[in-house]
Order: sequence, then C-alpha cells, then structure tokens
Amino acid sequence: MPYIQNTEREVKEMLETIGVSSIEDLFKDIPAGVRVKGDLNLPSQMSELELLRHIESLASKNRTVGDYVSFLGAGVYNHFIPAVVDHLAGRAEFYTAYTPYQAEASQGVLQGIFEYQTLIAQLTGTEISQASLYDGATALVEAVYLARAVAKKRKRVLVSKGIHPEYLQTLYTYSANLDVKIEAMDLEEGTAPPERLKGMLDDDTVCVAFQSPNFFGCIENGPEIVRAAHESGALAVAVVDPISLGLLEAPGRYEADIVVGEGQALGMPLSYGGPHLGFMGARADYTRKMPGRIAGMTTDAEGNRGFVLTFQTREQHIRREKATSNICTNHALCALRAAIYLATMGRGGLKQVANLCFQRAHYAAEQICKVEGYSMRFRAPFFKEFAVTCPKPAAEINDALIKRDIIGGLDCGRFFEDEKNTLLVAVTECNTREEIDMLVEALGEVE
Repeated sequence: MPYIQNTEREVKEMLETIGVSSIEDLFKDIPAGVRVKGDLNLPSQMSELELLRHIESLASKNRTVGDYVSFLGAGVYNHFIPAVVDHLAGRAEFYTAYTPYQAEASQGVLQGIFEYQTLIAQLTGTEISQASLYDGATALVEAVYLARAVAKKRKRVLVSKGIHPEYLQTLYTYSANLDVKIEAMDLEEGTAPPERLKGMLDDDTVCVAFQSPNFFGCIENGPEIVRAAHESGALAVAVVDPISLGLLEAPGRYEADIVVGEGQALGMPLSYGGPHLGFMGARADYTRKMPGRIAGMTTDAEGNRGFVLTFQTREQHIRREKATSNICTNHALCALRAAIYLATMGRGGLKQVANLCFQRAHYAAEQICKVEGYSMRFRAPFFKEFAVTCPKPAAEINDALIKRDIIGGLDCGRFFEDEKNTLLVAVTECNTREEIDMLVEALGEVE
C-alpha cells in the first residue's frame, strides 16, 4: 500500500507552479450547488498499521470461488491459471496498462500483441487475428460490423437464439442506429437446425452468427450452418469457447469466415466480472477491414528483428468516417496473459484441460440425472456446460446450495421466462469428482 505525503511546502510549490493561490482554486469550476459543504463524515485518523487491518477486515467480507465450490459459468469460467502467467505478465518489458499508439509503443508490448495474434489464429483455424477487443459480446458486434463491411449492400443479419443473451442484447444496442435488420433463429432441442436456417436465408443476408458450444452448452452443427450461409452468399460468424477448441474442430477449419469469443478462460481470473478479453480471427482478405490493431514482425536497417503496428484503423489514427470501429482502448495486458497461457499449455496441455472439462461435465450430468426430479433439458451433445430441468425453480435450488457453500449453476429464468426450472451447470478442470458428488448429494437433499 503506497504512502505519499505532501508537506505544506510541497503543496505551496505545486500551487505556485500551476499559478493558483490555494487548493480551493482547483475546484472553482465546479458549481457551488453540487460541491460538498462541511466536513466529510469520516472516522478518526488511523495509523498505517490500523488502516491496513481495517482494510483487510473489509476485504475479508468478500467471498470467492476459493471459499465455495462453484458450478457457475454462462460465459465466465473458473479455470486453473498456471503461476507462470502472473510471473511473466508482470515483467517490465511487457507489463503496461497504457494504450500503444505509434512510435512510443514498446517492443515488448508489440511482441506480446504479435504472439497473441499468432496463437489466436492457430487456435481458431483462421488466417489472421487482431488485438484490442473488449470482451466476447463486443467481439460479436465487431464481427457483424466486419461482415457488413465485406457484404456491403446486404442488410439482414441472422443470429441464433443459442448465442448468449447478453451478447445478443449488446448487438441489438450497438445496431440500433446501424442500417441492418437483426433476425433471430429459434432453437430446436437446444440447437439451431441448419434446415430451418436455409429457409430463412436470402440474397440480402449479411451473415449468419451462431455460438458453439452455445449458451445452453449444446454443440451446434457448425459445418452445416457455415455451408448453408455460404450457399446464399452470406458470411458465417462463429462464437466459440476457446477451451473447447482443445477437443472440437476450429471453426476456421470448416471455413467459418470470422471466429470470435470471450478469452477470459485463457489465463484471466474471474475478477468480479472483468476486465476480460474479446478475440477475433478471420480470413486474410478482411485484413484492412479488421477492427482494433494488428501488430507485424519485420527487420530494421541492420537486419534485427523488430515489431510494428501494421494496422490501426481506429478513430484516433485515421479520418473517423474511414475507421473500421469505434474501439479506442486496448486490452493488451489481457491479451498478454492469454498468449502466455496458450504458449505454456501448448497443444497437449489445452487438449488435456478440455478433456478434463468434458469428462467431468459428463460425469456430473450422469449423476445429477440420477437424482429424483432432475433430467437433461436437451438431448444435444455438450462440452463442459449443460442445462438441467429441476423439480422446482432454479433460484430456490441455488438458495439452498449456497447455504452448503456451493455456488450452483445459472438460473436460466434470468433470461428466459419459460426456463425458470432450468439450471445451467458448468464443470471445469477445477471441479473434482468429490465436489461433483457433493453437488449431487446436496441436490438430493434440497426440499
């Protein structure tokens, strides 16, 4: 905890330097009616030792997944983070919260972005990737914007209702003033049927967006969805869980045009909901239409390897009407963590993590369905997350579980009025068989 003291002499020197006579002058532009009058209602001063103990006592009131057994997912997951991620991400040549612009961007930051892009392209099976997307929801929005820039005069966007509801709401909000029409496809047994999709496609369709595994954990028939989109001349946008790509075919390899998702699972803690990381991979033909930044590798005049910002088509760098998006910040630290995680895990490690998630999730589903009143909501294959029909509202079940120090799954009634008895359970490599058995036992005891 830093302690910075400003002496009276230092305060006087600072005020003289900036040309004001008192501290009050610094706030004169704030209207008197909205300024606090009198002293703040604060406790008496504390020593440094007392203050540290007071803050620690406040912090101890927070409960984390270290205090509970958690089966909550729905887009943000409790995965193990190797110690090397924190160690390397904190090194001075890489670590910065500063937004890299042009020449002032350090070689370390640029190398981190370049390595991240390379790994994301390999993971998603795409030809090119970029950096600086906020999260999975805005990554979907940027993918639709990119598809519209490619499709030009087309105006219909078809989205599967299997996409996370918060992602769809973000898309609706961003697109309110965009000249496109968003249409949602209904699900059938938890997935978007390609045959129904074919009947909705026409020559005005910009793209088809789907998520696999989708919000309910079901694995979509991605290749058929992509094939149907391409037959109508539309682009295919796939939203993916990056951990699932340790087992499932990368969408870029079955010719999805744009692949996006939430990268939180790649070495980022839950962190009370953020900051997280959106990723995007796409065809090389779309390079000049990609949002955010693209770092490249080159050599200098002496033949030494160096890294540069190859593309930065943002509002700060070019005329606003030519900008590819309104992204104006940078999640380079999150991207760095993802790159370190992927490089550390390697192909074998990622596959092992994915397999552990898959095996333990299926064990959990099998055991839960043995409890009276519980059954699988959908018959479709799943990866690490699955929807369960419960004998009573999921909210009531979660209330009972939390009293046993178990964070239950997501109450799907939060997003779907007719799914109040549906619990979305997530299982990762961090959930042991003993914890799964504990959940099953607790469900059997809920009255």
